[in-house]
Amino acid sequence: MKTRVCIVVSCEHGGNRVPPVYRHLFPPGDRLLASHRGWDPGALVFARALARGLDARLFHATTTRLLIDLNRSPHHAALFSPYTRRLDDGEKQRIMARYYIPYRRALEAYIARHCRAGRTVLHLSAHTFCPRLGGTVRQADLGLLYDPRRRRERSLCRNLKQILQASRPGLKVRRNYPYRGAADGLTNWLRHCFKAQQYLGIELELNQRLTRAAPAQQRSLHRAIVASLQAAVHNQKHN
Repeated sequence: MKTRVCIVVSCEHGGNRVPPVYRHLFPPGDRLLASHRGWDPGALVFARALARGLDARLFHATTTRLLIDLNRSPHHAALFSPYTRRLDDGEKQRIMARYYIPYRRALEAYIARHCRAGRTVLHLSAHTFCPRLGGTVRQADLGLLYDPRRRRERSLCRNLKQILQASRPGLKVRRNYPYRGAADGLTNWLRHCFKAQQYLGIELELNQRLTRAAPAQQRSLHRAIVASLQAAVHNQKHN
């Protein structure tokens, strides 16, 4: 990464807000809406800390993913949830036009503008994951998701893991866990839009157990992640 690096942060699942016009689709007090299926608790706090610490532009959404999932490709089976899947095609198109397309186009245009200026764009997509799923305890505090076929993404995440674990020895950092970085998602979509030398897409998956820690502990962890990212990016520039 000898060219200048532009960092951009995004948060696709930052809230579980239901627009008033669609409230009738969700039963009062719906538990699924409040769960990890409705949003990524703590993700927006994490994303804002990253953007502030890295002096990066932040793109975020607070509409529930149960309306439409901004982290899914346009034709993915899970783009619409059980609440919205039965809507007619016209209503689905209206939801896409109002919530999905503007968000993704704005982020893509921002990345394209910096790529045209000769910069390498590092896109950090902030997410959180539930500590236990289906009776299985997730064995990580932070997951670094990337496409292993992209050398610079692979190198950055390997370096970031080493730096983080040296600075926070008790932190369990795993690569491509609890999900695969090359699976369907916004970063993978953008990899098809931009060349490997232009765009690095990394999803940062923080265990929701850590998002429930005391505010001072969360701030300390966020600072450590920011400092480690700065060091890892600096190392990449000089490789």
